[in-house]
Amino acid sequence: MAKAGGSSRHVEVERKFDVEGATGLPSFAGLWAVTRTERLPTQILEAVYFDTAAHDLATNRVTLRRRTGGPDAGWHLKLPSGPESRTEVRSPLGSGTGATDVPAELLDVVLAIVRDRPLVPVARIATRRDVTMIHGIAGTALAEFCDDQVSAARIDPADGSPVDEQRWREWELELVDGEVDDAAVLLDRLGNRLLDAGATPAGHGSKLARVLGDSTPGRPTPPTDPVHRAVAEQVERMLVWDRAVRADSHDAVHQMRVATRQIRSLLQAAEDQFGLTDDAWVLGELRELAAVLGTARDAEVLAEKYAVALDALAPELVRGPVRERLVDGARRRYQTGLRRSLTAMRSARYFRLLDALDGLVVTQPSAAEADRPPASIASSYRKVRNATKTARAAEGAAHDDALHRIRKAAKRLRYVAAATGDAGVANRSKTIQTLLGDHQDSVVSQVHLMQQVDAAHAAGEDTFTYGVLYQQQTAVAEHCVAQLDVALSELRRSVRQARRGGRAGL
Repeated sequence: MAKAGGSSRHVEVERKFDVEGATGLPSFAGLWAVTRTERLPTQILEAVYFDTAAHDLATNRVTLRRRTGGPDAGWHLKLPSGPESRTEVRSPLGSGTGATDVPAELLDVVLAIVRDRPLVPVARIATRRDVTMIHGIAGTALAEFCDDQVSAARIDPADGSPVDEQRWREWELELVDGEVDDAAVLLDRLGNRLLDAGATPAGHGSKLARVLGDSTPGRPTPPTDPVHRAVAEQVERMLVWDRAVRADSHDAVHQMRVATRQIRSLLQAAEDQFGLTDDAWVLGELRELAAVLGTARDAEVLAEKYAVALDALAPELVRGPVRERLVDGARRRYQTGLRRSLTAMRSARYFRLLDALDGLVVTQPSAAEADRPPASIASSYRKVRNATKTARAAEGAAHDDALHRIRKAAKRLRYVAAATGDAGVANRSKTIQTLLGDHQDSVVSQVHLMQQVDAAHAAGEDTFTYGVLYQQQTAVAEHCVAQLDVALSELRRSVRQARRGGRAGL
């Protein structure tokens, strides 16, 4: 279980079942994995659920509650992490400033969903819970079987009064270790005993979903247009990585930046379809967000690159405090960049960008825009071809910049090809993007190494190792360029095949 500040996280894997009031309890005797069961004392649980007035959390399958009673009293934030699993983040009861104030560390996790809309009580659920602990080999606790008698009601946001009070009985089966091997198999075998006893799979994903019912708006219908659909998928992906960045998960900044840049590339490739122009505000904001994330991302890449390179060198080739300057220094810059990214991600400016992206995803194009040709592989490929001509005529730093422009054009082509279903063009474009991404990282590393050489020399330190690393990065850059012509030729063939197959204009 990972911990950050006063909160803790664990993976929850469970299944819910509807059951009639008079149904007898199931038996788990005879199952190969079960050695004994144990009845625990009855629990009386009281929970208040929080959401925005528009139920933004519930729409995104997220629940946030403050529960009293039972062994896990406290604030619980549940996030979807798979078909039958959720990541639960917990904070103590006293972690908020008041009984109805959501703890800051939990609010931050879902800030990209709720933005600056206030969280208010939306439901109250009381549960009388009888728990049977199911033990396996060597007495290990496998799962909890919960027999719940539930009393619940929605809360009127106007005056806080209960609305549409309900009562029902349900069974819940939750694995003690949500990350155990063969979790689905274990749930199947235990769950079959509940079905045999007369239960049926629950018609709701959670108690809250049953209470809120039709008051929760459904998720938007996925767009039928492939580019609109691809943008919608990337916006959702960006929100997932937003949570990972806030948790400082490995590679999260990079992945969120990739999603941000992919959205921008798709929008630029199909501006008419989205009613945008080259100078559209949303495009500029996406570019600025990617730039902010880039500070932490570049530092994270450099730290990993230098750590691997130094570990691979013979000890006698690593001279002076080079690891402290390169690896530790990059890690410090990553933390600085992460703090800057989080500041941006907690701002009203970021929330308005997310609002704008939501609008682009659900807004249907006008009749005039719908009549325009959609984003095409052919038009996107022309940008790659033009950038390639420029690169072949450039030298020195201008050549490096031109190669970077090829990479950006190939990236846009890759996203359009993937959205329109041409895997061949998408894969060839990805090869070029990867090659020139490695080239760009090497160029950045060379510039950084020269800066660190100057600092080390001024401090009277041995600079030999910097030269070794610089030569390695030069070799990487040259290797990438040497493979580029072949990769461009293969891309050209793929585009021609797409044209012959009638897909280039999709």
